[in-house]
Amino acid sequence: MAGHSKWANTKYRKERQDKKRSGIFAKIIKEITLQARSGDPNPANNPGLAQALDRAKAANLPKDNIERAIKRATGEIEGVSYEEITYEGYAPDGVAVLIRAVTDNRNRAAAAVRHIFSKYGGSMAAVGSVGWLFDRKGVVVLEDLPDEVDREELELDLIEAGAEDLDDQGDTIEITCDPGDLSALADAVRARELTPIRAETTMVPKNTVHIEEGSAGKVLRLLNALDDNEDVQEVFANFDVDDEVLEKLNA
Repeated sequence: MAGHSKWANTKYRKERQDKKRSGIFAKIIKEITLQARSGDPNPANNPGLAQALDRAKAANLPKDNIERAIKRATGEIEGVSYEEITYEGYAPDGVAVLIRAVTDNRNRAAAAVRHIFSKYGGSMAAVGSVGWLFDRKGVVVLEDLPDEVDREELELDLIEAGAEDLDDQGDTIEITCDPGDLSALADAVRARELTPIRAETTMVPKNTVHIEEGSAGKVLRLLNALDDNEDVQEVFANFDVDDEVLEKLNA
């Protein structure tokens, strides 16, 4: 379908930063703390932390907040302990949903996610019933390339850097790779003086479920509610919807 964006359909992350700035800040601080505690506090040696810091920069998270989060992780100052949990479920029309949560209260997070599924017509699923439908991949997204960019040369550079698949839709190019090649791929993009709008690891569905407008509204309401939850960091779903329908619903 013309203009179809796999990224918009498979990784649903809202960008209403002005309206929800405090909530976004809280989620990013959790992620920074978790990544810094579970690995090297130096982002040069910790891809997960580097990605969290990229999110912080994009959201204009104050530097003091970032430094405090890292100090909590390293024990320099007191702070709560976060754990990472994955939940699985189904939205209406059999759309698979994979949720990554970072929380300091496992019971609260599980109860909230279960309530959201029930309220919006979905259902929780057993561990492993949905996860196998997704592959972890590195994804780099480029948008509005300058006219002078030679796309064939760019494609060759990206393939050499580890790109496994390139989806060139004109205004947007979505590149997937093995998670281990993400850093090299992002560096190859920046070496050409291009700035990706996304460069992170994500979950890519092996297959998608096409949904029409009536079901799309139900699915998006469920995903919105999950994404709004304080403990939920990321929501992945394997639905596919026409861009015209998605734009109409977002409006």
